[in-house]
Amino acid sequence: MSNPQSDNALFEISVSRHFTTWLAEQKISLAFTHPPLKLMLVGLKSDGQLSVFERTFPRCLGLAADGVDTIYVSSRYQIWRLENALPTNQQTADGYDRQYIPRKVYTTGTLGTHDMAVERQGRVIFVNTRFGCLATVSDQYSYIPLWRPPHLADLPDPAPGDRCHLNGLAMKNGRPAYVTSVSQTAIFDSWRDRRKGGGVIIDVATNEVVTGGLSMPHSPRWYRDRLWVTNSGTGQFGWVDLVRGQFEPLTFGPAFLRGLCFVGDYAVVGASKPREGDIYSGLGLDEELQQRNAKPRLGIFVIDLRTGQIAHWLFIEGEMREIYDVIALPGVRQPMAIGIVTDEIEKTVIYNSQ
Repeated sequence: MSNPQSDNALFEISVSRHFTTWLAEQKISLAFTHPPLKLMLVGLKSDGQLSVFERTFPRCLGLAADGVDTIYVSSRYQIWRLENALPTNQQTADGYDRQYIPRKVYTTGTLGTHDMAVERQGRVIFVNTRFGCLATVSDQYSYIPLWRPPHLADLPDPAPGDRCHLNGLAMKNGRPAYVTSVSQTAIFDSWRDRRKGGGVIIDVATNEVVTGGLSMPHSPRWYRDRLWVTNSGTGQFGWVDLVRGQFEPLTFGPAFLRGLCFVGDYAVVGASKPREGDIYSGLGLDEELQQRNAKPRLGIFVIDLRTGQIAHWLFIEGEMREIYDVIALPGVRQPMAIGIVTDEIEKTVIYNSQ
């Protein structure tokens, strides 16, 4: 199917036979980011057909939800807070049950903001990749640093330059717990030489490496008393045995896996296409694809945690090539958003009549 709500984006979306049924059964919709431009919202129309809505946020990467009425989106040099403008149980004329509108923006400068999360107290935490730290937003500063990995501890603060490609953040009990890094190097841009096996997961509280030898790991998440992660350079999704310090693969997906959330017994994983000559090429994933005679995919895999099988999928064909992050919106059927590029944001006026 084509996208009816496109800002001149050229792409086609297809889904597995029961993908829409799964969305209906789980009573969710999904949001995901396509670097460099698009926030995409996937849900169901009133007739059960797939709804796809997208809006432009330049260089959008990390996504975070605070409940289902607040979404944070990172962009090239800003972090946007989008709020639902519709009263509970009210729909727009086109049947949408959430209308996310940009209400606040933090101007950070170019930090390479990757994963984001919201603490239990409501504070936004994000991975500041350019400065190699966890940080939070500020009304006065570009960011407030909170934690740095031990391999960058001897550098002056601040020390700009993507040295280890710190990228992923896992929250546990409402606090930052684990991060992923492509390497443990402290020299500018040196992580690119460690893409095949230099990746680690670090415990934020203890500064200890809980597992290593990974290939461009991304998207650590704590779920059902396990630490899950995508070992992206190999196309593997799995979990970490924290006692043995070992990554245990559960599923291979024919893609550079990145972006992860959970819905009941399922993991929803983003899938990007590797291309010759970019940072996603020259990895173990290339060999796996060749051995399996598999075509790399762009889109989303829904993985059954009980079996490790890919139960459902959404594929994108066209000019797009990457997915960075994905979140689930429980209880939301058909979301839409107001963008910042066209004049629709000028013309949208919401007021309280009381």
